[in-house]
Amino acid sequence: QISDLLTEKNILTNKNMFITATRLMGYNNKIPAGIFALKDAKNNYRIVRQLVRGNPEMIKVTLLEGWTISQVTQAISSSMNLSSEILSSLCYDEQFINELGLETKSLEGYLYPDTYLFLESENDPKEILKQIISEFHEVFNDNLIERAKQIGLTVNEVVTMASIIEGEAIYDNERTIIAAVYHNRLKKRMLLQADPTIQYIIKDGPRRLRLSDLKIDSPYNTYLYRGLPPGPISNPGKASILAVLYPDDNNYLFFVARGDGYHTFTTTIEEHNQAKREFQKVRRLAAKG
Repeated sequence: QISDLLTEKNILTNKNMFITATRLMGYNNKIPAGIFALKDAKNNYRIVRQLVRGNPEMIKVTLLEGWTISQVTQAISSSMNLSSEILSSLCYDEQFINELGLETKSLEGYLYPDTYLFLESENDPKEILKQIISEFHEVFNDNLIERAKQIGLTVNEVVTMASIIEGEAIYDNERTIIAAVYHNRLKKRMLLQADPTIQYIIKDGPRRLRLSDLKIDSPYNTYLYRGLPPGPISNPGKASILAVLYPDDNNYLFFVARGDGYHTFTTTIEEHNQAKREFQKVRRLAAKG
């Protein structure tokens, strides 16, 4: 029943009074099914009137895992007829970020990938972003924050590593294994050498990386600088976040693509180099057709 749902969402303070109000107003069994945006829901009369008027026009916006701020703001802009420049500017606005309760320099990593429904009449870019960030807080709840503390990571560090995993993993069953590799390398103070961080800093990507790309002087270059980069490189999904918090138990330190979306994981540099040679052989054969 709709009264149960409204009570669950803390819109109703007294379910029985709401049911009585719908009967007195002659609207019992006349509330249509659908998605509703309730504004100014101060009393039962106003709530019932808004429900009976029917569904407002809604716009669906889907944000994908691994998208950057630029891709997210462009998707919202094209669907909602809002300025992508204003949306992007807000993603780097220190005061706005503080209002959202985040300890980060930008919203990169916190624009949670999901499908959102917005009112067609919604024209406040701040409200749009607040709804998306609210979803992030729903996912990264107190339990996950506590788990991050247990493994010695901040929320921003978890999201940062998750964003790298998002760029590496194609299949979900590899996410926790890749996460373990990064955890293992961090513990040994090894360079992460994560290709997605290089893709993030090159200006003409994504593309096949060159040796010269690995020498770009940037704090995001994990081939030059130890530890995690300063912040997320994309907006990761829940699977990658959970992979960081609950990694696989292994001793792997290296992995290389196999050419089929999966990776070969190894513990020594000798094994890793052999796996790379095998992948290069597969690539050459594929190029010959």
